[in-house]
Amino acid sequence: MASGKKKTPARLAGKPSGAAPLLVELLTEELPPRALTRLMEAFSHGLTEALKEKNFLLPESLPQPYATPRRLAVVISHVLVKQSDRIVERKGPAVATALGADGQPAPALLGFAKSCGVEVSRLERQIGEKGDYFVYRAKQKGEPLKVHLASLVEAVLKKLPVPKLMRWGAGEAQFVRPVHAVILLHGNKIVPGTVLGLKSGNKTLGHRFLSKGALTVTHAKDYEKTLKQGKVLASFELRREAIAKGLDAAAHRVGGGVRWDLGKSADLVDEVTSIVEWPVVLGGGFDSAFLEVPRECLIISMQQHQKYFPLADAKDKLLPRFLFVSNQQAANPKQIIAGNERVLRARLSDARFFYDQDRKTRLETRVPRLAHVVYHNKLGSQLERVERLVKLSGEIAQRLDSDRRLAERAATLAKADLLTDMVGEFPELQGTMGRYYALHDGEPPAVAAAVEQHYWPRFAGDTLPADNVAAAVALADRLDMLAGMFGIGLVPTGDKDPFGLRRAALGVIRIVLEKNLPLQLNALIDLAYSYLPSQIGQAHTDVNGFVIDRLSGYLREGGATAQEVEAVLSRGLLSLAEAPRILKAVQDFQRLPEATALAAANKRIVNIIRKAGQEHRNADVSRLTDPAEVALFQALNKTHPAVESCVAACDYSGALQRLAALKQPVDAFFDQVMVMAEDPAVRDNRLALLGDLKALMNRVADISRLAV
Repeated sequence: MASGKKKTPARLAGKPSGAAPLLVELLTEELPPRALTRLMEAFSHGLTEALKEKNFLLPESLPQPYATPRRLAVVISHVLVKQSDRIVERKGPAVATALGADGQPAPALLGFAKSCGVEVSRLERQIGEKGDYFVYRAKQKGEPLKVHLASLVEAVLKKLPVPKLMRWGAGEAQFVRPVHAVILLHGNKIVPGTVLGLKSGNKTLGHRFLSKGALTVTHAKDYEKTLKQGKVLASFELRREAIAKGLDAAAHRVGGGVRWDLGKSADLVDEVTSIVEWPVVLGGGFDSAFLEVPRECLIISMQQHQKYFPLADAKDKLLPRFLFVSNQQAANPKQIIAGNERVLRARLSDARFFYDQDRKTRLETRVPRLAHVVYHNKLGSQLERVERLVKLSGEIAQRLDSDRRLAERAATLAKADLLTDMVGEFPELQGTMGRYYALHDGEPPAVAAAVEQHYWPRFAGDTLPADNVAAAVALADRLDMLAGMFGIGLVPTGDKDPFGLRRAALGVIRIVLEKNLPLQLNALIDLAYSYLPSQIGQAHTDVNGFVIDRLSGYLREGGATAQEVEAVLSRGLLSLAEAPRILKAVQDFQRLPEATALAAANKRIVNIIRKAGQEHRNADVSRLTDPAEVALFQALNKTHPAVESCVAACDYSGALQRLAALKQPVDAFFDQVMVMAEDPAVRDNRLALLGDLKALMNRVADISRLAV
């Protein structure tokens, strides 16, 4: 029976003994640099949890992960040589169903006893919250670590986030890279076992070039020290720290205030840490004539292709110097430096050639060639998209009282740099090179800036377009994408968003809200669809809901509660830029002593009107007879002009605070007046009065959403 299969956690039956640090290391071929930290963390966590589940760890057991290009390892402190003896419990059937009327064992109890391998007489009765039940208890002897360790390691390896598995040699073992040796060392003793077809030992290799012969790890606690003797810094964090300090020191030697943290240097430090085992920071130089090439081109050439760190002075001016991290230690590194300078010279020469060649052709003459570049087979070419962006950008710019002509010109040139050699080599420079080439062509600075900035923000927290010309093109770019992709049914699902539509929607939100632009979302979506081909589906509602969902998340990330966000968004927004102001008003309202009672009353009103199914109409003053409903009517008439005046002045906090005056008459109304009166005319008029009250209370936000 099902009840007979349920297990309760085992309890220790004796004192643990034989605790010592455990080392597990896989010596491999060079591991994928960008996956190294994920593999390290997953291996350390997975093995720790597996040993904990098998009762080989103590409360004080802690893992220390290690990773280099050629190894994954973890040292876990306080690992038991043998599991403690345990009391194993299995919960059986309830007494009420386990015994028949004559007190004899029923089939359920007999089956449970048989599954436990004992007679019914060996079972115990346990008092439980829902009645007594039978339980089987037995002492289980702890098993030694050697029985389980190899299989646990194999199981953990199969669950690692491996980019792609490969086989090597004649065996069937699979891993991300070939594995040459496995260490399973508990204290100073080798734990016998086979992992990926390799027998465990205590030998590893040091640095590929700076160390000779095998290294013997005599004790698990000496792992890091032993590898250091073999010119390997096993700790990823210590290696990263050594690289960062080395870069700081080398930059300081070049000159005070010199910086190496340019571009994506932080990511590059992580990547370099994943490809060296014994880091040595060196410096080199290049011809200052290369500085005529845009700095972004030089930085990306050095960082992306060569893994070098460019240098800049205190004024952020690029220097004809660079730093790099070598995996070699030489008494005289001149040859290493010269070799790296030679390779970089070739890279920078390519960049200068691309730059010189690209400037021979004006951006505007590249635009017609966009007709041969497919944007999407259902949405046309890049040229057709540019033609839509021109119209959309101009219309948005006009609504922002900005220069329509400049916005249309920027939109015309926005995608032209996609056809340049430099962007072909470095796609990350799209927009950036467009700005340089536009300025070279003599385009207005505002147009050149918009060509670059229409891609902004590229990621969360990124800079926004500087002016409304650039903002108009940036909004057009995102709105056309959202409307088009939704129109052909390419809607993000789950965590899949290949076209970056979530990022596009958030970009629209950030540009409009943080630049306080008076633009209405529905109107923008309608505008985007008006310029798309007629055969594209009209998904206005879907796009609107998608953007509002992102807006909800944006406001919550800013510290708002779900109830506050619902109060703001449930009424709809005339302008996206209203959202933060209305949210602040709601938050101010909640601090009023009357807020809780008014929110609850509003929720009650909403429910009453919904159940009555009556459409809103104004109350007839001649039908008001009860003093409480007359008082409420008068309070409404007195408060209404004050609320409307505040709303007209965009003083949303003031509008909501005026509602405090309604608390007393609202309370009195519900205490003294029967809304659902028998007389239909009286009932309908009171419902109309409540409709007037609801309309006023929700003039700015739906405060019923604030009720608990």
